[in-house]
Amino acid sequence: MFLMKLRMSCLLLYWTLLFLACTTKQSTEAASFIYAGCSPNKYDPITPFQNHLNSLLTSLVSGASLASYNSYTSGDDSGSPPGMAAYGLYQCRNDLSAGDCSACVQSAVSQLGLVCPGSFAASLQLDGCFVRYSNEDFLGKPDTTMVYRKCGTVTSGDEAFFQRRDDLLADLQNGVSFRVSSSGTVQGIVQCLGDLNGADCSACLSQAVGQLKNACGSALAADVYLTQCYARYWASGHYFHTSADYTDGDDDIGRTVAIIVGILAGLALVVVFLSFLKRACKFSDPHPLLLDFLFSGSHG
Repeated sequence: MFLMKLRMSCLLLYWTLLFLACTTKQSTEAASFIYAGCSPNKYDPITPFQNHLNSLLTSLVSGASLASYNSYTSGDDSGSPPGMAAYGLYQCRNDLSAGDCSACVQSAVSQLGLVCPGSFAASLQLDGCFVRYSNEDFLGKPDTTMVYRKCGTVTSGDEAFFQRRDDLLADLQNGVSFRVSSSGTVQGIVQCLGDLNGADCSACLSQAVGQLKNACGSALAADVYLTQCYARYWASGHYFHTSADYTDGDDDIGRTVAIIVGILAGLALVVVFLSFLKRACKFSDPHPLLLDFLFSGSHG
């Protein structure tokens, strides 16, 4: 009976840990840092903007559990001094679950406070979500300014690769809002902000795809982020995972964020493992010495 309980508990523990590991990996990848931008103008904490911003960021986090995109306004500019209202939005990658979207936006909002303390305007892009706020109303206004670009260090002169990449980008460019596609061993993804109509989204993606080809040339992987859309492609085995995969120099913020997230995820997994193991191994009274050995810490 004891051995049967042990086998069942260990099997259940194995599948639980496997599930937690896969979930943690997906959430960690979604929270991978890509870029951040901060306005040089700083606000006085005693002004109304601080309260409006706090309210706005709370709304962003709350909304992310309900939808993959939303925008909010907190306060208005009718008072004095002007520029005290807060405008903001979040956008999750459409293939994220509601739970992962919520966790990603919460992580992005938390990082904004660390990366851009006191800024009147800021934006932060993680692998799975994007967050932006400002004291100026930018919501719904078309903007195709390039804000971030990275090109892989490994290149190719293979005509077959260029053909597959161009076929992929042509297919992605026709996507609306969000699209994932592949051509042979080349894969890619594009996404527009949720408030863009079809025509504006296509125009934004067209510019992003043009930047990928012109700026990154023969790179086997490339990312281009415009203000309201982004486009990415990568050949098999060349997906960007760390800042070391890029040509644009060191990314100290990204590495620091990745280290912190990795440590926290590892600690959480250890805590869950020990907690579950203690519950799983609480067998009947004939085996008190086993429990004492595992959990009392009194044995040398």
